[in-house]
Amino acid sequence: MTVPGRRSSTFIRLLRSGFTDPSAAARLLDAEALAAVRADPVLLDALGATADPDLALLGLVRLAEAQPSGELPGLLDTLVSAKPLRDRLLGVLGASEALGDHLARHPRDWLTLVTYEAADLHPGLPEFERGLADAHDPVALRVAYRRCLLSIAARDVCGTIDVAETAAELADLATATLRAALRIASAAAPEDAAQCRLAVIAMGKCGGNELNYVSDVDVIFVGEAVNGTDEGKGIQAATRLASHLMRICSETTVEGTIWPVDANLRPEGRNGPLVRTLASHIAYYQRWAKTWEFQALLKARAVAGDPDLGGQYIDAITPLVWQAAERENFVPDVQKMRRRVVDNIPAAQVDRELKLGPGGLRDVEFAVQLLQLVHGRSDATLHSGTTLDALHALAAGGYVGRADAAQLHDAYRFLRAMEHRIQLYRLRRTHLVPEDESDLRRLGRSMGLRTEPVAELNKAWRRHASVVRRLHEKLFYRPLLDAVAQLTPGETRLSPRAAGQRLEALGYADPASALRHLEALASGVTRKAAIQRTLLPVMLGWFADSADPDAGLLNFRKVSDALGKTPWYLRLLRDEGAAAENLARVLSAGRLAPDLLMRAPEAVALLGDPEGLQPRSHEALEQEVLAAVGRADTPEAAVAAARGVRRRELFRTTAADIIGSYGTEDNPAEEDHGALVDRVGGAVSDLTAATVAGALRAAVHSHYGDTLPTRFAVIGVGRFGGHELGYGSDADVLFVHEPREGVDEQEAAKAAQTVIAEMRRLLQLPTTDPPLLIDADLRPEGRSGPLVRTLASYAAYYRRWSLTWESQALLRAEPVAGDADIGARFIELIDPLRYPMEGLGEDAVREIRRLKARMESERLPRGADPTLHTKLGRGGLSDVEWTVQLIQMQHAWVEPGLRTTRTRQALAAAHAAGLIPTDEAQILDEAWVLATRVRNAVMLVRGRAGDTFPSEARELAAVGRYLGYAEGTVGEMLDDYRRITRRARAVVDELFYGA
Repeated sequence: MTVPGRRSSTFIRLLRSGFTDPSAAARLLDAEALAAVRADPVLLDALGATADPDLALLGLVRLAEAQPSGELPGLLDTLVSAKPLRDRLLGVLGASEALGDHLARHPRDWLTLVTYEAADLHPGLPEFERGLADAHDPVALRVAYRRCLLSIAARDVCGTIDVAETAAELADLATATLRAALRIASAAAPEDAAQCRLAVIAMGKCGGNELNYVSDVDVIFVGEAVNGTDEGKGIQAATRLASHLMRICSETTVEGTIWPVDANLRPEGRNGPLVRTLASHIAYYQRWAKTWEFQALLKARAVAGDPDLGGQYIDAITPLVWQAAERENFVPDVQKMRRRVVDNIPAAQVDRELKLGPGGLRDVEFAVQLLQLVHGRSDATLHSGTTLDALHALAAGGYVGRADAAQLHDAYRFLRAMEHRIQLYRLRRTHLVPEDESDLRRLGRSMGLRTEPVAELNKAWRRHASVVRRLHEKLFYRPLLDAVAQLTPGETRLSPRAAGQRLEALGYADPASALRHLEALASGVTRKAAIQRTLLPVMLGWFADSADPDAGLLNFRKVSDALGKTPWYLRLLRDEGAAAENLARVLSAGRLAPDLLMRAPEAVALLGDPEGLQPRSHEALEQEVLAAVGRADTPEAAVAAARGVRRRELFRTTAADIIGSYGTEDNPAEEDHGALVDRVGGAVSDLTAATVAGALRAAVHSHYGDTLPTRFAVIGVGRFGGHELGYGSDADVLFVHEPREGVDEQEAAKAAQTVIAEMRRLLQLPTTDPPLLIDADLRPEGRSGPLVRTLASYAAYYRRWSLTWESQALLRAEPVAGDADIGARFIELIDPLRYPMEGLGEDAVREIRRLKARMESERLPRGADPTLHTKLGRGGLSDVEWTVQLIQMQHAWVEPGLRTTRTRQALAAAHAAGLIPTDEAQILDEAWVLATRVRNAVMLVRGRAGDTFPSEARELAAVGRYLGYAEGTVGEMLDDYRRITRRARAVVDELFYGA
């Protein structure tokens, strides 16, 4: 009987142990069969450590209730006292509903998990044969097979064996099963067995010693008549035996089925005879076999039946396999087969297809097999049917880069482990990642992901699939492969058709144009063309990793045309490993960076310098700009010189941003997106300040020589003062001056206005560079007020007329150019306004909220999606910034950390001061960083500013790639943006509006 309060405490403990339905679990624990152990804490902890505690507990109750009379105490005693048995049994019950069903039907089979000897930890073929030895009919074979499978699954889920060892054990069990099935078939037809010799050749994963839990077992049958028997009758007898063997394994009985035996890889497939003689096999392969058949024969292994005949078959076909790469159209044939596999996947399943989809297991297997066939004819170390062994041999032989091989190895093991655990659950043949949340949770936990199993699983899966796809395409379509496979002199160039197929497979939308670019770059016998032929195979792979490979290749041709005659350009790309990949990333990531580079091609040298992409300090930039301006003869020449510096430094910033966001083969993408945003904002703001300083110096010099009649300063406000400028941001400023001693105030004001007009004129001269617009609309009285004021005039205005919004705008005011003393005195003047003593009154807070609400309703562009507008949309930049600024105006008078012009610094200070909880601060920061990155991405991709996601598919995909989303996942990107900003808006409603 349950005492009061017990249920609630049990409920909480079950929930903490990982049960998703604690109420049902509590009822199961109250089952009579578990009465002796239900209070044992060890049992609950062990259940909580399984992939699915609910499933494990249900399976345990069913097993306990099914125990024969008198045997239940033995099960329960062993369960609580023997950790190896407990981990094995509960691990299986929590990972496999099907094996739980088997144990309920055969309740004494749990005893196979009790022993813990060396042979039980790593059984081989002999142990499995002994396990099946007493099976003399199909039903008994199925029971014995599941019993052996139970032991493999137990070692697998407990981590006693890794994924490769699990696959090898499954292949050994399949071999033992084929032998047992042939033994049963021969016993049922002894007269047939007496007339023939039959060899069973395993193909596919069984042949390669890398089988799944549930998979077709691919075989080929070879038969011969025994001495004195007619060949026709002997082959007929062998065919009957082979057919019976297939039925024994494949047919459904009261104990279900084992797995289908598939003989369709035999010569002529389904249209050919099930059994052939050895001579018939050899004749077919020598005359009629297609390329894919030799690729399949890589994994051929004699596993059952007559060992001499099986050995003769392997000896005969092995030389043919390793000559396959010399066949005409070998590489294109393999490519076509790969594309055919992908094209046959239903569109609704392609994103969940673990084996055949892009970035799936088949990608790795095809790439490895292709490289084996190409190089294995002259290197016997590559003759392995096991994918991971072959990959290791390829790396050891230098045919695959060690870094590439290591990434493929890790990704393949992860994907195979996922495949194993998916199939183990119900012992069904599937390669689809489940969609149900509970299935994904169990799958993630079974892979050791316990904190956020679903999110962690999806992230790891996508990461590994992306690695596979990128490396697979680089290896599988590398044009040099065709040259390696076709060694005839003069045949090293790809045919246009084959090259077009490769380019199309890599993602080039216009293969014909791409081929023309390649021909222009690489044709001829010059040293330049020779270097290009070395570079291009690698460059093409990097371009293919972008959202617009065609643009990458076109831009590479333009840069090469512009710099091809310089002695250092190609040498830089060839000898500085990072330079070529960096250039490929930059040229294929959008329009802005390539456009900047085309106008200053020599800036490509920055990509090869380890320090070349580091942002320069504001002091260094201003010093260079002012020196260039000082050397110019005219103000127009001066501003052109300043623009030249700005152009180069913008390219430096965009290149660093792109490379940091995309990552390279040696340096993964920057994980701290906030740091990326801060670097861009700081670099662009410093560069803008230096350019404004140069324009100011040119304007003063052109009208007044070395000394302006008034001391003059430019104050940055908005994103400019906050060091948060994006690539397409205007420069918001205030102008302030103070007449020099003895200068009339009107004369000083006129001089200041003249300088401002000249600055604007110079900065607005027609140019192909990104525009730099000076916006002074945040000044007192807005557009109706004077463009420039003296310090005294600012003081008088702020003392008598200043509105709350003007004080708020001053939160991000910071001197950026001109007289430093005037700038510092301006800051002293405004500090009491933006950081008011005692904070804001209720009326001021209401006014700020009213202004924000009006802005939301009036300023959002008509037709814009409020959930995707980065500046004014829900949870976007404006929401976060106004929330932070309200906190600054209320609390900065007592919290010095809040006295900063930078949004993220102010947010961090508010959190440090206890004004914003940790979770809410993180939510706001994440939304602000994401919205800023989207704005930067739009400018990088389109070459013009925008506050929302592009509508054109390729541009949207390019924004996704910049943000770290794989090809084909733009929907996920938009969903993530909406989710993150929706959470941010909820925080804004609470903190800003007081909801």
